[in-house]
Amino acid sequence: MIPISALFLRKGFSKNSHIKKLGGLILLISLLLTGCSSTAPPSDRHNLCSIFREKPSWYKAAKKSQKKWGTPVQVQMAIMYQESSFRHNVRPPRPYFLFIPLPRKSSAYGYAQAQDGTWQEYLDETGGWFKSRDDFADAIDFIGWYTNKVRRVNGVSLWRADQLYLNYHEGMGGYRRGSYKSKPWLMNTARRVKSRASNYGEQLRRCKL
Repeated sequence: MIPISALFLRKGFSKNSHIKKLGGLILLISLLLTGCSSTAPPSDRHNLCSIFREKPSWYKAAKKSQKKWGTPVQVQMAIMYQESSFRHNVRPPRPYFLFIPLPRKSSAYGYAQAQDGTWQEYLDETGGWFKSRDDFADAIDFIGWYTNKVRRVNGVSLWRADQLYLNYHEGMGGYRRGSYKSKPWLMNTARRVKSRASNYGEQLRRCKL
């Protein structure tokens, strides 16, 4: 039986060149897998301590946003959970007419489900050419920025997760008009956001990060 190394030598390859190419291939695969795992949702989305232990960079980004904008970490994370379940590339479903795809009903995208116009407003006010809605740190900063603006414009406490979410969903003008009052399903959703923020807060106080 001819050794494998002899086959490579016959074809003009050396052992070293083959090992280098194999090592490069393994490194490339490893980087691709790491990239996929870094954007995967947390394994336990109901426990904030588990989320931050699994993704420590998220904890740093959420704390940074809290320090910058004042919105508690648990409130920001509860809003993000409701919007995307921590999935980085979510878009609203595309409707179809027969087999023909129609335009999406909203431009919302990413972790925070930020719409095109509001995201552009955020970029204009905060700067940063390379911010992205599918980057966690940028998305959590967006939520902090928006909720802080809600506090300034509509006077809502940054601890009132339910009222902040109603502003987030309806827009600040819609909130002032009381558009949410005719939407019982939205009121229920806001209550769930409030409950989740409370649970997240309790979990965060008990864990060590």
